[in-house]
Amino acid sequence: MASTPKRRATPTPRSARAVPPVLVVVSRYNDSITSRLLDGAREQYARAGGDPSRLAVAEAPGAYELPSLAMAGASSGAWAGVVALGCLIRGETRHDRYIAEAVAHGLMTVSLVTGIPVAFGVLTTENPAQARARAGGSKGNKGAEAMAAVLESIFAADSLRSGRPPTPPLTPRDRTDKAATRRGRHA
Repeated sequence: MASTPKRRATPTPRSARAVPPVLVVVSRYNDSITSRLLDGAREQYARAGGDPSRLAVAEAPGAYELPSLAMAGASSGAWAGVVALGCLIRGETRHDRYIAEAVAHGLMTVSLVTGIPVAFGVLTTENPAQARARAGGSKGNKGAEAMAAVLESIFAADSLRSGRPPTPPLTPRDRTDKAATRRGRHA
């Protein structure tokens, strides 16, 4: 009996990969902005081929509570990644900056301690107009960008853990982001 030559396995295209379950932790503070960020994250998850029933949402009272909820979700083993969404708008004091630094550090710690990708979708703006522009306005939707980033990170981490080099990004960068970068401006 003649043996048939072994064929190399063809890599699964990203579009055919199952999109893993993701947890979104979202601040209720500045809800008119964070609800738009959440809409963007949900839409991006669906565009990537995700089953909406595999997208969990946990509400936090404010941005400061996002790291503790992200840690609880990342530690549970139920989700492959976490997207943190919030909005901090500068006030008359530096309070927003202290909160922003604490949240950024806390979310990075969650990712490093658990090994679960955590995306930072927390707006830190000077005024409400800047926040609206980044929550579905002229600067795009940072909730959608955070979802794209966490999915790309999940796939890259999975590849690296299995000893394979990461494949190209799940979704191409938005053309408006590239155009803004070429002009020297960042959203």
